[in-house]
Amino acid sequence: MSKGSITARRPWYRSLYVQVLVAIVCGILIGHFFPHTGIALKPLGDAFVALIRMMIAPVIFCVVVQGIASAGDLRKVGRVGVKALVYFEIVSTLALITGVVVAAIFHPGRGFNIDPATLDAKTVATFVGRAKDVGIVPFLVGIVPRTFVDAFAGGDVLQVLLISVLSGLAVSQLGSAGQRITRGLGLATKVVFAVIRIITKVAPLGALGGMAFTVGSYGLGSLSNLLQLIGTFYLTSVVFVLVVLGTIMHCMGFSIFRFIAYIKDELLIVLGTSSSETVLPDMMRKLECLGAPPAVVGLVFPVGYSFNTDGTNIYLTLAVIFLAQATNTHLALGQMVGIVLFAMVASKGASGVTGTGFVTLAAILTAVPAIPIQALAILVGIDKFMSECRAVTNVVGNGVATLVVSSWEGELDIPKTREAMEHAVENGEIKTA
Repeated sequence: MSKGSITARRPWYRSLYVQVLVAIVCGILIGHFFPHTGIALKPLGDAFVALIRMMIAPVIFCVVVQGIASAGDLRKVGRVGVKALVYFEIVSTLALITGVVVAAIFHPGRGFNIDPATLDAKTVATFVGRAKDVGIVPFLVGIVPRTFVDAFAGGDVLQVLLISVLSGLAVSQLGSAGQRITRGLGLATKVVFAVIRIITKVAPLGALGGMAFTVGSYGLGSLSNLLQLIGTFYLTSVVFVLVVLGTIMHCMGFSIFRFIAYIKDELLIVLGTSSSETVLPDMMRKLECLGAPPAVVGLVFPVGYSFNTDGTNIYLTLAVIFLAQATNTHLALGQMVGIVLFAMVASKGASGVTGTGFVTLAAILTAVPAIPIQALAILVGIDKFMSECRAVTNVVGNGVATLVVSSWEGELDIPKTREAMEHAVENGEIKTA
């Protein structure tokens, strides 16, 4: 372990984990007892998310280009991509099936007996309109930016990744000039992560503003009628992480509990901001600290934001079956299979942006006319509370995926990685050397 890679134990009040946790609790209290103040604090959360998103494109570009250029083997890049996509499809499908099975067993929508005619379709009109753009063709076309610069200006993760991969391939073929460019990108990467460390210091304020706004806008009382669905979703996500992802980690020689403890700061930031994008740079840094090669981290983790959204997938199928049960709509086995198949396509691109999961859900309902689209109005008030769990599950799933692909590539020293994880949990926060 390099000198300075692990800090000595800090006073508890200086821990980012504690600060974010206290901020979330304060945000809940402010939103509940002073809702107008909570709503007014929304700019704090928005500003923090904007600051992090500002740095996502530079992080992906520097890490991916440097990783590919340093690898020197273009076949390896393709091999890593294929392995990642295979893993993503298997685990994402398991998440979709998990949502259907849980809904079929526990029937969270039973007893609602909702007449769709009594619901206000105007509340979901915006989401239905955006759902028309969901599909495999718009998704594939959307990966290609209009210009090289537009990929960075728009901040689309897949567009930036495409530009980064092409640039990395080009740099790798430039010989000595490419080596100089790679060294320069290494210095630029250090600058980018230094900026992110500065931004992360204000994460508690972002979590405070985000949570205060959520509770102040919707109120804890809005949860009462739909607690069964919320509880079922949270429980299902926990079981999926501990059982499915935990089994995968166990087969690799890791503990899922140790890994969760290792990324606890990032998970709390996601919980407070409802967006997994806010921790993308820090998660990439932490995965590299565990020994995952930069080329693998730079490819697998960002791509997972579109292709490996485990939490979103659980939510999609669970919510669709819930709405069918709540409106007394019978779904045949063939229809449920069709829902899973369509969701496999529609969920691609449902990345860490808050509200994307709800748009994807609207797209699925549009493709399943048996369930009235206006039934979405039932979930409008609680979707924000569900998005936190979706984002947290997505982050854990993509972290596990990165370690798995690194292991498949034979570039992860399991004992050393396990030791690094345990030492980090015991001694405090990770810092890059």
